[in-house]
Amino acid sequence: MSQKKAKGYLVASALWVVILLVLAAAYKFLVAPFFSEKLTEDTGSTSQYQSEMRIATDSFSGYAILRSEEIKHRLKSDGIKLNILDDQADYARRLAALKNGDVDLAVFTIDSYLTAGANAGEFPGSIVMIIDETKGGDAIIAKTNVVSSLQALNDPEACMVLTPDSPSEFLARVVLAHFNLPRLPEKWWIEADGARAVLDQARSHRGSQKRAFVLWEPYISRAVNQYGYQILLDSSKLNGYIVDVLVARRDFLRDQPEQVADLIKAYFRAAYQLNQQENGMQALVQKDAGETGGDPLNDAQAQKVVQGIRWKNTLENFAHFGLDNGNASQDLQHIEDIIANIVEVLVKTEAIDRDPLEGKYHTLFYQQILAELKDSSFHPARDINMVSELGPDLSTMETIRTTAEAQAISDAQWSQLRPVGELKMKPLVFVRGSSNISLASKRDLAGMAKKLKTFPEFYLRIIGQTRAEGDANANRRLAEQRAGAVAQCLMNDGIGSQRIRTEAMPSQARAGAAQSVRFIVGQLPYWDRIETFGRKLWCRNKHSRNHLKSPPLGWSSSPVLICSRSLNNRRAKILSSKEGLMDTFGNDQMKRWSIIVKSEIRFSCAILVVPWFSHRFSSALPRWPPRGPSTGRPPASRPLLASLVLLELAASS
Repeated sequence: MSQKKAKGYLVASALWVVILLVLAAAYKFLVAPFFSEKLTEDTGSTSQYQSEMRIATDSFSGYAILRSEEIKHRLKSDGIKLNILDDQADYARRLAALKNGDVDLAVFTIDSYLTAGANAGEFPGSIVMIIDETKGGDAIIAKTNVVSSLQALNDPEACMVLTPDSPSEFLARVVLAHFNLPRLPEKWWIEADGARAVLDQARSHRGSQKRAFVLWEPYISRAVNQYGYQILLDSSKLNGYIVDVLVARRDFLRDQPEQVADLIKAYFRAAYQLNQQENGMQALVQKDAGETGGDPLNDAQAQKVVQGIRWKNTLENFAHFGLDNGNASQDLQHIEDIIANIVEVLVKTEAIDRDPLEGKYHTLFYQQILAELKDSSFHPARDINMVSELGPDLSTMETIRTTAEAQAISDAQWSQLRPVGELKMKPLVFVRGSSNISLASKRDLAGMAKKLKTFPEFYLRIIGQTRAEGDANANRRLAEQRAGAVAQCLMNDGIGSQRIRTEAMPSQARAGAAQSVRFIVGQLPYWDRIETFGRKLWCRNKHSRNHLKSPPLGWSSSPVLICSRSLNNRRAKILSSKEGLMDTFGNDQMKRWSIIVKSEIRFSCAILVVPWFSHRFSSALPRWPPRGPSTGRPPASRPLLASLVLLELAASS
């Protein structure tokens, strides 16, 4: 009996211990925090913010506006606190944070969102805005004595050095998806930890191994200027591939659409304000690089970064989301088409196994917020949506920027095109002995036309080939006819005739594979083009300090006077030669002359004027081109040095 009592006491004691532990835990984790929080509230004050938004980003300069004081100040006036969380570009972690509700919004490139979502098996957010598109900020470079073009990478020993899970990697995948490189090895890349590491490998690369390097600004400029690399392809030649977007968590978007709208409006206003300031974006990028722990940028480097990013404004977002039916809007890709093209690249290059959206690309974006902004006549210059009260010109202060299709060039320029590579294409099927294209091949050519529209600055050589058997002249005529038929098919699908040349390849093979049409793309050397009334000033590679190399055939060697009408400035500005507009011609026999062109040209009109100096002054200068073997050009008189004057005229209100 005593033993039973002892056991009872022991059990009772254990129960009391458990009860006391539970009470202690409840006090520690429930009661104490409650009273502590209440004490904090009783001795604190009401927050100036009514709500908080958390956005996952990384240190990419394209997201600098989201981190800017301008947007924080505007959201603060709406009672919203903006918290920016940097996840070091870990897209899988970013997607998980969005799914779990740790963040309300996140930024992605479209390709990174598709890849992360495909791997996770779901897309927890919807695209609500396009932030920017890379336009020269990423590039593939190489030593051209080893890799002269992208097609030179069609070699089992070739490879690309890149940063995995980056926009630069996706640029390389675009090349693999669209160019015919069947001999490139299955493991075609070498990983590096960031653009600086890629540059280090480029700097130390020696020998004849075919190696290309994929990186971003400002490291592109360093590789070109300091180490003699050349750009094979940069993102300015592409349309709709490297695109950054703002993604809102779906339940947050459903429950708090007004907060998402407030963020988008604040973003557009901050972006507009920064773009109206002289060098506003450049200063922001420099400041942002310091605050995010990146390499410090000097003025020239920051300018290169800004030039390589096209931040999308309000009107461009309306156009991309199909909300503006104006003529200019037709030249911008709809976001649904952008997503489709990116999915195609990812699937073709085996970054993902299959289309994770199964063709339902409209489920990845939400246009209602932008639609409501457009319906309310929103304009970023106003805090109240009454654009009409600000005058008729205000609505035109933002423009829809497009990449113009390649323009007509001379026969001599066609012969001087820089080769890019051969486009990937299924063998075309023709009716035997004729140039009639089969229906299946016409569908394939429609896909080729779609592809060419994403490479608007490329020129295309269509080369027809036939068997070597039989009459050589008849075979050649048939090859020319087939190339012409293919060209006509592409033109019917919207490709400009000025971009296309047809020719016949001498018949060399007996195999049926010789009955084919090849597609070779080329580009003008990396010159920046400033449109004028029917004429152009060509400025060489923007990655090489805007040095002007030998101008195109038939051009005077003098610079020009450009007059512009600018809506954001009410004063005339003259940039003198003291600011470095023109270097004196040195011992390089006039092979290059330096010229400064404003980083972001917002001209509504331009006039070309060629000023001439006196004969006495010009006679002191060397000849251009230098004497030597015939160049096929007409004799050149002595060059005449001129100043470039950039005159910005005010628009009357």
